[in-house]
Amino acid sequence: MIRHMQRLFALSRTGVWGMLRASLWAALANLSFMIAPGLVALAFIALLNFLYGASPVPAFAWAQYALYSAVAVAVICLIQFGLYQSTFITTYKESASRRISLAEKLRQLPLSFFSQRNLSDLTTTIMNDCAELEQLYSHCVPQLLGSALSTLIIVVGLLSFDWRMGLAVLWPLPAAVWILLAGRSKLGKKNRQFKEATLSRNEAFQEGIETFATIKSCGFEDRYLSGLKEKLDVAETLQMSAEWLGGTMVKTAEAVLRLGLVSTLLTGVWLLSEGTLGLWEFVVFLTVASRIYDPLASEMVFIAHLLFVSEPIARTKQIDDEPAMTGRESFRPDRFDLSFDDVSFSYGSAPVLRHVTFTAKQGQVTALVGPSGGGKSTTARLAARFWDVSSGRVCLGGTDVREISPETLLAHFAIVFQDVVLFDDTVLENIRLGRRDASDEEVLAAAKAAQCDEFVAKMPNGYQTVLGENGSRLSGGQRQRISIARALLKDAPIIILDEATASLDPESETAVQEAIGRLIRNKTALVIAHRLRTVAGADKIVVLSDGQIAEQGTPDELLKAGGTFAAMAGRQTSQSGWSIGRK
Repeated sequence: MIRHMQRLFALSRTGVWGMLRASLWAALANLSFMIAPGLVALAFIALLNFLYGASPVPAFAWAQYALYSAVAVAVICLIQFGLYQSTFITTYKESASRRISLAEKLRQLPLSFFSQRNLSDLTTTIMNDCAELEQLYSHCVPQLLGSALSTLIIVVGLLSFDWRMGLAVLWPLPAAVWILLAGRSKLGKKNRQFKEATLSRNEAFQEGIETFATIKSCGFEDRYLSGLKEKLDVAETLQMSAEWLGGTMVKTAEAVLRLGLVSTLLTGVWLLSEGTLGLWEFVVFLTVASRIYDPLASEMVFIAHLLFVSEPIARTKQIDDEPAMTGRESFRPDRFDLSFDDVSFSYGSAPVLRHVTFTAKQGQVTALVGPSGGGKSTTARLAARFWDVSSGRVCLGGTDVREISPETLLAHFAIVFQDVVLFDDTVLENIRLGRRDASDEEVLAAAKAAQCDEFVAKMPNGYQTVLGENGSRLSGGQRQRISIARALLKDAPIIILDEATASLDPESETAVQEAIGRLIRNKTALVIAHRLRTVAGADKIVVLSDGQIAEQGTPDELLKAGGTFAAMAGRQTSQSGWSIGRK
């Protein structure tokens, strides 16, 4: 049962147990609401007996009622405190744990997952969907289960006491539940449409924020705002439609429930006139009927809410069900040669690489060159296991990288991407990401080698300057130098440079190339470049075109072969006046 509830509500095992405890407290709270009407009924019967002279009520009896009332208040307060502790405190912990577990699962997924889900979609799942589930865990499910349990106890009690009056009280319950379940599929459809419209709206907001400069420079504001308003109107209409349907279902079910009070009164009067029901029993059933429909009406709301949040539950479970990239945690190879053995890879159904075979040896620089879209960056990312290959093998030191956990594998890699990601932190801490245990002196030495001193010295607080969101205050070349400093600081045995110096000016590029030369000495270096002069000194060049290896060999060998590489080199040298080849 525990495992089934984990799947049903997208909860952890601890969360399920917490929710069950909260449900028991909710059941006690619902039953405690019958205490006060019960005491009133007893006092009312005693008063009727006194008024009709059946038996006088001694003074100490009223004192007893007062004492019972005080005890009842204390019990109700205690139960409410237990309900709060078990419901809200547990929910807050589970909600935080749920968000962390989702983030942890995302960390273990291949990049192919993120190519299928955009950022706003994932952000909506982690923030908005989890917030809706928090409401579900704290209010809906515990109260729903608690109401079901307390209702079952009351049903058994009423039917045992007098089955005729019990049926008069309870007949509306199955009818009300049927009304809600009958509209379940239609409400679910409208909810899915609303969620899709909400996601489209969020994507439009995010796109506008990220591309604001382009929108403004192209005079695209009116068209963008018109499209955004249209998406907002669609989301609003669908939300109102879903809420109207859900509200109509709930209010109709509540109206049917309230008919039970009428049937209880009519049945009781009829049985009293027949002499088959006592006055005391009639008062008890009227008292119960006056109170039982409030928690049942709340239960109708909870059922409708549960139907409404089925989509967020499905979205979070979809992330949970994604296969994570796993592998052994311990890995110490003798050498760090990277080999591609008949590797093919596809994005979904679109092939990107086909039958790629080559080896990048330790102590050598292997350059990946070729036309844009040929698969160079994809090849480098497969080496670091950002994705798993569709067929073939990528091996590090003779071991298939799929046998190694991504965290363990990436500990052996230092990567400089073409698109640098920076965090809203100081320059020093952004560089320290390369190696978290590095001292300030080591960080500063790496920064100096990457030619960061020049622009950091002009910042108001030097290396303690906060860069802003994604380093918004830096130029492309400055961002790339910080990324190079990270790689220098990490000093890993395998280096991947993806257009590492593309955004640098010639003077800085020369200095950084010297630092990179020291960095890659005696290591496995995989370099991606469009400007062939940056790989003129490579030990091996692999030319990728249309996802296949067109040719591979040393620069001199490829120049003599007169193939794709020679043609590319010829075009670039004729434009810039440089030549390639070892002297």
